[in-house]
Amino acid sequence: MTPSSRSPSPSGSGPTGPVPASDRDRPPGEHDVKGHAFRDEEEEPPPPPARPARRITWRKLVLVPAALAVVLIVTYVWISNVELDAIAKNSLAGDTVQLRWWQHVRLTAISTFWVLIIAIPLGIALTRRGLRRAAPVVTAIANIGQATPAIGLLALLVIWLGIGPSTAITGMVIYAVLPVLSNTVAGLKAIEPTLVEASRGIGMSAMGTLTKVELPLAVPLILAGVRTALVLNVGTATLATFGGGGGLGDLITSGIQTQRMPVLVLGSVLTVVLALLVDWLASLVEVALTPRGLEVG
Repeated sequence: MTPSSRSPSPSGSGPTGPVPASDRDRPPGEHDVKGHAFRDEEEEPPPPPARPARRITWRKLVLVPAALAVVLIVTYVWISNVELDAIAKNSLAGDTVQLRWWQHVRLTAISTFWVLIIAIPLGIALTRRGLRRAAPVVTAIANIGQATPAIGLLALLVIWLGIGPSTAITGMVIYAVLPVLSNTVAGLKAIEPTLVEASRGIGMSAMGTLTKVELPLAVPLILAGVRTALVLNVGTATLATFGGGGGLGDLITSGIQTQRMPVLVLGSVLTVVLALLVDWLASLVEVALTPRGLEVG
């Protein structure tokens, strides 16, 4: 009889004979080894990789703008319903408020741009081998600029440069350059030297090490300095009115000189709102540009 003509084994029997009842009752994968029951362990599939947490949550995107919008709406309703005399109406006539707002934004943006152009390259240069000894001297000079009262610094610049927006911007740059400069130097100095040596060891150039290793690691501190400089510039821009620079400081000084509380309150509220708005935007940029490996928690 050929193997193909053999009848199939009856239930409960194996190819070499009947299977014991104890083996038939075992769960799959379990067998005897020298009288002891063992079960083959099935490898569990690895869990799917977790999606990285969102860096900018809806709270960061919504809460601050919503609160500022409420403040602006309340201020607008109050100004619309309060009784204004001819002097107050003249101070707020036409598009005066909108013009002063955009002047303030322009002063802040231009001064911050020049702060970044000056402070970050200078901070990088002061951490290089040839200029490291000059870092304390340059930082001390920048510290003098911020230690000087802003109104006094602006008065000196008006005497030297005359009245105009450029004078106000120059004073704002001098006043706000220290946070960015000091944070750039501190951020680059805080980098572990072994990381720089390792990048050089794998063949990176000095520029490649700076752009791919040092600056990404120093980004959190540098951006913190930029954020501080932005808020400083918004506050300092209110003094630009004394140098002919315009801005929301015109409304504030007009309200003080004419003793018109609605004009003073409106100028002050808009300045505070702009400062908080700039700080919120800077915080989003700071979160977005910080490398994930440097995030805490």
